Amino acid sequence: MRLHRKDGLNVVPFIDIMLVLLAIVLSISTFIAQGKIKLDLPEASSATPQKDEKKIVIAVDKDNVIYIDEKPINNDELADKIAAINRDATIELKSDKESKFEYFVKIVDLLKANEHENFYIQTFIR
Repeated sequence: MRLHRKDGLNVVPFIDIMLVLLAIVLSISTFIAQGKIKLDLPEASSATPQKDEKKIVIAVDKDNVIYIDEKPINNDELADKIAAINRDATIELKSDKESKFEYFVKIVDLLKANEHENFYIQTFIR
C-alpha cells in the first residue's frame, strides 16, 4: 500500500517576505510623514488642522537649529530672511518641545517687527 503525500504550496517563505516588506514600508512612511526635519511637537487638545495651502515653514529642532522651508539658517541671517518674506504669506511655526523657548520667542518677535500677522503654530493634535 502506497501513501500519497499531499504536495502543496509552502506559504511560510511568502509570509516572511511580506513581513519584511511591511517593515520596510512602515519605517519609510514615518520619514515621509515627518518630513526631513525631525521634530517632536508639543500636544494641544484645542489644536485645529490647517488647510494645505502655500505656506512658509519656520522650524526649530531640538538642537536649536532654525530652518526656513527645511533649509538651516544661522542666527545672523534670520532677521534678513524673515524681512524678505512677503507679509501676505502664511507662515507655519514649528518648535520641538526640547528646544529653547527663547528661539521661538525670537522668531515671533521678528515676525511682529516685520508686520507679519498671518502665522500659526503647528502642534501635535491628539
